[in-house]
Amino acid sequence: MKLENKVVLVTGASSGIRNEIAKLIAKEGASVVVVAKRNENLENLVKQIETNGGQAITVEGDLNPEEKMQTAFNAALSKFGKLDIVINSAGIADIIAPVADMGEGIWEVDLKVDLTGAI
Repeated sequence: MKLENKVVLVTGASSGIRNEIAKLIAKEGASVVVVAKRNENLENLVKQIETNGGQAITVEGDLNPEEKMQTAFNAALSKFGKLDIVINSAGIADIIAPVADMGEGIWEVDLKVDLTGAI
């Protein structure tokens, strides 16, 4: 197992490729902390990982992104004693349009989540 004894935080893990990344990381031996804006699928993801012999926790709650990430870091430290890897894969693409047609508000939201969120 390539990631045995590692603790990995995966953002945006509620669906899609990010969800599959969390499963693969767990399969490779890592303990996983999953976080997403939409929590509805995270409990199911944790159950799938645990059913396959892995360890995972989720960070729940209606928190702003900064609070949610701090809570995720604290949860990793509390449950697993460390945090080795962060995969910041959260992103949005709610409105697909040419940049000139997006408007300032949509542009700012996309930048905040997709770019600034990594910080």
